[in-house]
Amino acid sequence: MFKALLLDNSTGKLQVSIAALDDAALPDEEVTVRVAYSTINYKDALAITGSGPIVRQFPMVPGIDLAGEVESSRHPAFKPGDKVLLNGHGVGERHWGGLAQRARVSAAWLQKLPDGLTARDAMAIGTAGYTAMLCVLALERHGVAPGSGEVLVTGANGGVGSFAIGILSALGHTVVASTGRTESAERLKALGAASVVHRSSLGEAGKPLQKERWAAVVDSVGSHTLANACAQTRYGGAVAACGMAQGLDFPASVAPFILRGVALLGVDSVQAPRALREQTWSRLARVGPALVEGIAREIGLAEVPAAADRLLKGGIAGRLVVDVNKV
Repeated sequence: MFKALLLDNSTGKLQVSIAALDDAALPDEEVTVRVAYSTINYKDALAITGSGPIVRQFPMVPGIDLAGEVESSRHPAFKPGDKVLLNGHGVGERHWGGLAQRARVSAAWLQKLPDGLTARDAMAIGTAGYTAMLCVLALERHGVAPGSGEVLVTGANGGVGSFAIGILSALGHTVVASTGRTESAERLKALGAASVVHRSSLGEAGKPLQKERWAAVVDSVGSHTLANACAQTRYGGAVAACGMAQGLDFPASVAPFILRGVALLGVDSVQAPRALREQTWSRLARVGPALVEGIAREIGLAEVPAAADRLLKGGIAGRLVVDVNKV
């Protein structure tokens, strides 16, 4: 038997519970993992609160991230005792996810935990830190380098934003953080932000072209914020877009792209190929552990539903690591 956070809608209304389940309830996949830690991302919070159409079938164990140890495997790439992590690939949406003490998953979704990372560190980083690093790699491929100019990070108090600030600063970039919680300015500066701007300067409808400022942008907000970030990006700069906290819409014009050569780089964390995942986590193993203590704090499995609600209401800064064995 194992404990899991279970979502069910068999009564027509979303029910969230800590359930005791038998291993026979797990999906028929190749690798069984004894989960040590998971985490809560924005997508998890939408699923757990029923605020967005994230879950594709019920009952569902949410949690798009997990880290732990292989218990049994029918695939030659993994053997009992291997330390592994998983993020994306539809777990917690179409397949049972990581907010449980056991998971059974496809070997194609798993990867070995890189040297230098513990399971807790990997979940403190999680999809948020992984997505932030994907954005940084996308900007680097475009030619953005330390000394290129200011890099704007929107949604700075969130998980992606917090890690983007820390990673970019550690690499030598000058980072400007955008947030609606200016009381968090000192925290963001401690992470590495050179300065902090209020999100109101980006969050409303703006002109198609604005004063050039940013050499690059990491945006997890979307909507007017992304449109204004593009309009303020310098000639030849790049904007890595990875989120939709403000909305899925993009009320912009083509002006920044055809008059300033700005590049809009879409970043997907769910289906990224294995080679890119391994490169990303290898980079994270070098810079991530130094960042996690300033970004993450730990909770138990039973605390997850209330934490998910607070996350959607903007009441959580940084990252939450879930010890699934603390119920």
